Amino acid sequence: MSTFNILIAGFGGQGVLFAGKCLAYNGLTEGKQVSWLPSYGPEMRGGTASCSVILSDSPVGSPIVSNPNVLIALNLPSLDKYEPMAVPGAKIFVESSLIERKVERDDVEAFYIPATKMATDLGTPTLANMVILGKMIKETGVVGFDAIENGLKKVIPAKKADMLELNLKALKAGYDYE
Repeated sequence: MSTFNILIAGFGGQGVLFAGKCLAYNGLTEGKQVSWLPSYGPEMRGGTASCSVILSDSPVGSPIVSNPNVLIALNLPSLDKYEPMAVPGAKIFVESSLIERKVERDDVEAFYIPATKMATDLGTPTLANMVILGKMIKETGVVGFDAIENGLKKVIPAKKADMLELNLKALKAGYDYE
């Protein structure tokens, strides 16, 4: 494995930080070197949120992801802001239910996932973050999908333990999306 410099970005309330935390915990359970750095605006919901996650075989020097090789954009302002920062060859995952435009660069690989629509169709409209995370895991191999439940168990609070199966269902839907 090489180093994955992952940036997940969207509006507050879209589960940006939760998706990053889930990914980071999964990396820990697989013995990877991990960094998770959340960043969000002053608004609880509706403000901007981003999360830097680094997963590597070697020690992580800085937790900041300035130039991601994996980008998940859950809204248009995030795609507009972070697309230019992605390294050549990066994989960019676009929430196509909410973002109408295509990735403008031709030196990156773009994936368009209607995550909000898929999550709504599953009866879990708030889990679009897990749908797109599932697709990202499939396309990058950053962590093993079979062990994703381990990371989820660590980040889902006890009072929401009933959400485990729904999160797994959303992840699987994204993972299986073609």
